[in-house]
Amino acid sequence: MAQRVNVLYNKKPCYDIVYAQDFAGLGEELQTLGTEGKRLCIVTDDRVDGLYGQAVLEVLQKQCKKAVKFVFPAGEEHKTLDTVKDVYTFLIQEGFDRKDMLVALGGGVVGDLVGYTAATYLRGIDFIQIPTTLLAQVDSSIGGKTGVDFDGYKNMVGAFKMPRLVYMNLSVLHTLEDRQFFSGFAEVMKSALIKDAALYEWLIENMYEICEKDLPVLEEMVIRTCMIKKLVVEKDPTEQGERALLNLGHTIGHAIEKAKHFTLYHGECVALGTVAAAYISWKKEMLSMEEYYEIRDMFVPFYLPITVENIDPQEILRFTKSDKKMDAGKIRFILLKKIGKAVIDTTVTDDEILAAIKEIHFSDDDARA
Repeated sequence: MAQRVNVLYNKKPCYDIVYAQDFAGLGEELQTLGTEGKRLCIVTDDRVDGLYGQAVLEVLQKQCKKAVKFVFPAGEEHKTLDTVKDVYTFLIQEGFDRKDMLVALGGGVVGDLVGYTAATYLRGIDFIQIPTTLLAQVDSSIGGKTGVDFDGYKNMVGAFKMPRLVYMNLSVLHTLEDRQFFSGFAEVMKSALIKDAALYEWLIENMYEICEKDLPVLEEMVIRTCMIKKLVVEKDPTEQGERALLNLGHTIGHAIEKAKHFTLYHGECVALGTVAAAYISWKKEMLSMEEYYEIRDMFVPFYLPITVENIDPQEILRFTKSDKKMDAGKIRFILLKKIGKAVIDTTVTDDEILAAIKEIHFSDDDARA
């Protein structure tokens, strides 16, 4: 039996998150949305298309007037306005109008890109999210933040656009390569660190089952993590305040992602950025030294990096200045007062950021030591 939870927007029901273990229930969910007379377009990447594209297309074809599919190459480097332009062209050629709907089938890149396309095509059409990675399931598919990268800068062009439905087939996590799976886990750990100390302890207690991708454990993990994001975005849907807490690890993480030319996965960079943020929190006497080292070392059993090679700390610092989370020229840095409680801090100095970057930078000097 699928589980569901409703997400509110401006205190009114907006869309459901449905947790299932297959695609069998997707048709019924589409019926509820009234898709019978609509055109539906699956937008996905070539990797996900080979796994699930045909199965989802067959479900859609039974529930709408016409179902089509647009496939683009997988990878962050294709999360650009050029790809959005290609989708626009395809939709125009297929005759899509405002009554029709897009279907984001894939990970965070697909979901972000499709959400932005839906927000801007004909000034807005409906879309649904079918996230197929752990990162997308616990983070990017929920909350309506959409966007694409611009000249290598993460999500610099975007819009808020709420989906009509988020349908999660949790069994797809078994087809994720391990590196992709653990990249998504970084967002789980981030969520626990900012809002839920009990979840943090549960993650430690269930470390083995998580690494073995035990489905009942994964289901509980995903649901508990999604509940954190649901509660945060309901309070602050357009990131005017508390929602910024979800950006723990992202300021330095995004800078590393750009500096490494996206050769590191997003979650790997979030892990590095979270270690850096915890380090600053320790140096600002929010966390104890023991808490900092515990947080840092807890990423290791989940195969996430806590150091990074071949970066220029000054370049990383410079990239943080172009982060979209700047506020009147100051970075809204997310720090930790304790495990389970994050705060927004605009007093972090360049020297403190540089010290944190150097803490996670594994240099040639370290290798010789």
